[in-house]
Amino acid sequence: MKVSFTIPGQPVAKGRARMSIRGGRAIAYTPEKTRMYENQVCAYASQAMLGRPPMPLAVAVTIDAHMMIPQSWSKKKHQDAIECKIWPTSRPDLDNIIKAVLDGILRVAIVDDNQVVHLIARQLYSEIPKLFIEIEELQ
Repeated sequence: MKVSFTIPGQPVAKGRARMSIRGGRAIAYTPEKTRMYENQVCAYASQAMLGRPPMPLAVAVTIDAHMMIPQSWSKKKHQDAIECKIWPTSRPDLDNIIKAVLDGILRVAIVDDNQVVHLIARQLYSEIPKLFIEIEELQ
């Protein structure tokens, strides 16, 4: 089985766990922005799965994070970004985008993230920011 889907908008990285004190105890929690984005990934993955259960076997995951080109850039630099002559090397970090995606597809498209045995991920500039995800079950 193979599913793919695209999430419109600027990709969001998984934020660091936050700590707070409640009742004299330290409690870790996921930041709201991260939780909302993981829920969005989950919703798109659920729609792509068409009601099928999560894939139980090993999977290959491809992630393309299309980042917004800064508006302040010159036309030349803008064109270089479109042609992948310039790559996004600022925040968000690609590894944190991957974490948000894998947590978002968990229990919807895959049973556990240890099923991911092949991963291709890249971060590139685009005029239309989006996140493309493809999940393929390996036989």
